[in-house]
Order: sequence, then structure tokens, then C-alpha cells
Amino acid sequence: MSGGLLGVLFGQEPYLGGLRNEQLGKLGLIVVSILKTLAIPLIFFAIIDALIRTTIPLRQGGKLLVICFVNVTVAMTIGLSIMNSWQPGLLWYGHVDDLLHIVPETKTAPAFTSSNHPLQDLAAYIPRTIAEPFSSHNIIGVVFLALVIGVAVRVLHNKSAQTGGVIDWVVQAIQRIYEWLVKILGWIILIVPIAVFGIVAQVVGKSGLGVFSVLWIFLVAMLAGLAIHSLIYYPLIAWFIGKKSPKVYVGQGADAIMTGLSCNSSLATVPVTLRCLERMNVSAQSSRLAACVGTNLNNDGITLYEAMAALFLAQALGFDLTVGKQLVIVVASIIAGAGVAGIPEAGMIIMPLVLTAAGLPNEVILASIPLIMTVDWIIARARSAVNVMSDMLVAILLDAGRQTALHK
Repeated sequence: MSGGLLGVLFGQEPYLGGLRNEQLGKLGLIVVSILKTLAIPLIFFAIIDALIRTTIPLRQGGKLLVICFVNVTVAMTIGLSIMNSWQPGLLWYGHVDDLLHIVPETKTAPAFTSSNHPLQDLAAYIPRTIAEPFSSHNIIGVVFLALVIGVAVRVLHNKSAQTGGVIDWVVQAIQRIYEWLVKILGWIILIVPIAVFGIVAQVVGKSGLGVFSVLWIFLVAMLAGLAIHSLIYYPLIAWFIGKKSPKVYVGQGADAIMTGLSCNSSLATVPVTLRCLERMNVSAQSSRLAACVGTNLNNDGITLYEAMAALFLAQALGFDLTVGKQLVIVVASIIAGAGVAGIPEAGMIIMPLVLTAAGLPNEVILASIPLIMTVDWIIARARSAVNVMSDMLVAILLDAGRQTALHK
């Protein structure tokens, strides 16, 4: 609101000793660029750190992965169905030009070439060298490398647990680097509102308040996808498979849902989630596995939002994405959401990388993210509530399988 007011009052005219809204916008773009640069190493070390620290029983771990995969597949199906049938991004078509005026020498041509074959599109993201994914912001390649390195370090660390040595030093270095990156992210998050303020002031100064008239459709589209997945799919699965009626699942879990909605963190909600699952008579083992360990995988809210937002912006720019390219976006959203539950503002970190995987020009990414952030406060809390509901559903389904095995 403050940035919009400044844009309306001064437009492109100088104020405060010659300062212009255009200069504020450039400073804001620098902050967004730093955020995008930090995202790759942060996710890389987050995944390695999670692989080293996490211990999951093999049998229950397998069930956990299957359940999470099914849930996120349904989420992606809902998101793609909404975006391809409704095509809400088309209502933004032409309005994106108002944003691109703030970035000099913008080219809106797509930054990808499609082979019209999903597997070939995915294969293009397999890294050729270790350094290539980091320089090209290839999130799929970065996560692939993180998984390989994380598993290797974990195996070596388990073998050398009694003797210590170089591997222990490597593990400590990884954990320390991850802690530093999270701390740096915390500092950047503090100035993100200033960046949004500056860019909004510049956009409104050049194009007027009309640029915000189309934001409502983005908000409605995102909330619609999250609502269908969490308020229809989750309760039905908890009822028919987990044998927990909507009155039990939603009613007994309301405290956790509202806590996640208010504090904007599924990880911070874990203690409340465990208490709610206890009231539902879900076993402590299943509850801890889903809420404490599985919370790094149960990021349906984030993955659904990221994929839908990428498709929304692609439609707004007039990009006709093939099925293969949409599949790449889905895969990028899913794997980028792995291991980021404990990262502050994880959705904001992932967004630039998923948009890059979608093939959107860097200028579009830098210019559109601050505008999206003006409504992200609402969407972020909805995402966290969905992630909490996902944690509870996974616990219920794990316990359902466990109880069936016990009765046989």
C-alpha cells in the first residue's frame, strides 16, 4: 500500500533531493536477484543436511514416500486441471508489459526449447558437469546432485561413526554452512518488504494503480487449487481409507490447522499437530514419523502453488507450454519443495527456480515476483495450513496400514 501511494503521489517525478521511484525499483530488483542467487546453495545444503540427519525405518519410510507421492500427484493434477481448463493467466495477458517496463532491454521470448516429448524435456535438465546446475539455476540438476552427495556422505558417515575423521569434519562443515545460509536468508527477508515497496512504487509511478486490478484473479486461482486439494481430497481420503470422518479429521485437527494458518510454518506447528493426532487416536510412532520427519516431504501446499504460479505467468505472457514442459514444471516444483520445510519463507525461495525451470525470461521473473508478493501474505498462510493438513493425513494413513497389519 505504501509503495502504491508513493507511486501515485510522485509518479516519475523526483523527490527528497532528486530520488525517483525508478531508483527505488532498481534497488528492489537487486534484492530479488540476491534472493534468487541464494536459493540454489540453500536448497542444495538443506537437502544434504536433511539426508544426513534424518533416520527413517525402512518399511515405514517406504510407505511414507508412497503416500507423499500419491498426495502430491493428486495436488499437481488438480493444479494442472485448473490452469489448463480455466486458463486464468490469460486475464493478465498484456498487463505483464507494465511490469517489464521497469527492467531495461527486456525480451519476452521463452527461454526454453521444447522437444514435444516429456522424457527428453526432463533429460535436458540432467547436469553435464557438477558446476553446471549452479551456474544455470537448474533446480532439477541441483537436487539430483544433492541427493547423490547426501546419500554418499550419509553412508560414509555411518561407516566411520566409531572412528571419526574427515567425514565427521565434512558433516559438521555441511551443517555449519547450512546454518549460515539460513541466517543470511533471515537478514535478506528483513529487507524484502523494502524491495517490494520500491518496485511497487516504480510500477505504479509508471503505469498507475490499474496494474493491481488483475491481482485478484491470481489470488483466486491459487486459493481455489489449495482449497480443492485440502478441503475435498484430504477429508475424503482420511474418511474412506484412514477411517477418520471429516468431523474427526478437520474438527480434532482444527487447532493445528489454525496454528499453521496464523504462524505461517508447518514445522513450527509440529507440537500442536502431534497433540491433535493424539486426540484422533493416531499412534505416536505414525504421528512422529509424519509430522517430524515427513514434514520435509509433505509440502503439497508449496508445490501446488509453485506449479500453478508458473503456469499462470506463462499464460499471461502468451507461452503455449507443451505437456512435456508442464511436466518439467511439476517435477521442478516437487523436488524443489523437498527438504525446505525448515527454511523461512520457503515458497519465496523456490519460486524463482521453478519459474526458471518453466523457461520464463529472467527479466519477467525479477519483475513479477515483487508484484506477486503483495498477495503472498495470504497465500503463504493458506499453503502452511495445507501442509499441516498433509502431515495429519499422512499420519492417519500410516496408522491405518499399521493397524490393519496388527489385526491380521
